[in-house]
Amino acid sequence: MTAEVEWPGRWDHVKKILERTGPFAHPDFEPSPETLVFLKETCKILVIGAGGLGCELLKDLALMGFRDIHVIDMDTIDVSNLNRQFLFRAKDVGKPKADVAAAFINARVPGCKVTPNFAKIQDFDESFYRGFHIVVCGLDSIIARRWINGMLISLLKYEDGELDQSSLIPMVDGGTEGFKGNARVILPGITACVECTLGLYPPQVNFPLCTIAHTPRLPEHCIEFVRILLWPKEEPFGAGVPIDGDDPKHIKWIFDKSQERAHEYNISGVTYRLTQGVVKRIMPAVASTNAVIS
Repeated sequence: MTAEVEWPGRWDHVKKILERTGPFAHPDFEPSPETLVFLKETCKILVIGAGGLGCELLKDLALMGFRDIHVIDMDTIDVSNLNRQFLFRAKDVGKPKADVAAAFINARVPGCKVTPNFAKIQDFDESFYRGFHIVVCGLDSIIARRWINGMLISLLKYEDGELDQSSLIPMVDGGTEGFKGNARVILPGITACVECTLGLYPPQVNFPLCTIAHTPRLPEHCIEFVRILLWPKEEPFGAGVPIDGDDPKHIKWIFDKSQERAHEYNISGVTYRLTQGVVKRIMPAVASTNAVIS
């Protein structure tokens, strides 16, 4: 555990939340100095995602007093991230988000230790996730949400049909899109989980295949034509090689072919950034929305 680093008044604001009740407190909440001791000395928290929302989460959790934080992210830093993912600088472009975010927080917040994991969430087994008290998600993928939701449910233990609450790991899930966002607490085995509420997530935008193939009108139509129809036909990087949205070579090939398609139908607006957005299903992000939801 990180060495004790204190200064006068460091915990005053946190004590106001943990050592006294209030009108918005849960009925089962019992104010106690022991809660702060748990937060400082025992609690181990996992943040999944170090993007727009993840950067805010790491900053907030560290400043709230959590001292043992782990972060998982499989992505690297792109120039387009710098306008809202404030833990990164221009010199960090190309580096793993998890590594850079962890180093920034460790250097800025005394006494806090953030451990980075440059990997996919699927790369870790049950024993890894069982070691955390809370999981906080800043994900932009429903598939990833469903996977971690399933993992936490699989960790639950029952005795005589009753849930052993010591096996329960709460999940705080948040997401943003433009000026909209949401955040909720999921208690696996007790409250509705991700699978129970899939209908609450916005559906992905899909275009009719006939429009993409024969009557494209939008730059997105051109990109989808290359992604869905041209890629499997030409197999530019070898037989059976799937599109990797994080591989610049793949994106560049799709971008070039999309421009050719757009020129053929006199369509403007195909850019490299739009190509990335369509291929990776990137949602528009606003820094202030991330801050509010975090």
